[in-house]
Amino acid sequence: MPVNISIKNAPDDIVRRLKARAERNHRSLQGELLAILEEAVAKESTITVEELLDEVTRLGLKTGSESAELIRADRDAR
Repeated sequence: MPVNISIKNAPDDIVRRLKARAERNHRSLQGELLAILEEAVAKESTITVEELLDEVTRLGLKTGSESAELIRADRDAR
């Protein structure tokens, strides 16, 4: 069942750019916003374990064992 979504207090500049984008794409503002939302959620996809590990490495996040050590140290310090 369709749901109405509302965006309050949208800055004038963003609204102006959205309207211009809608016009370029021969859509109404409503149609353009729906297309943007569809595109945003379509990008969601599952990733492989290897891709996740690559992203963790790229971001410099700690591994699970390092995390466990940090939690243990924090718990023991209490």
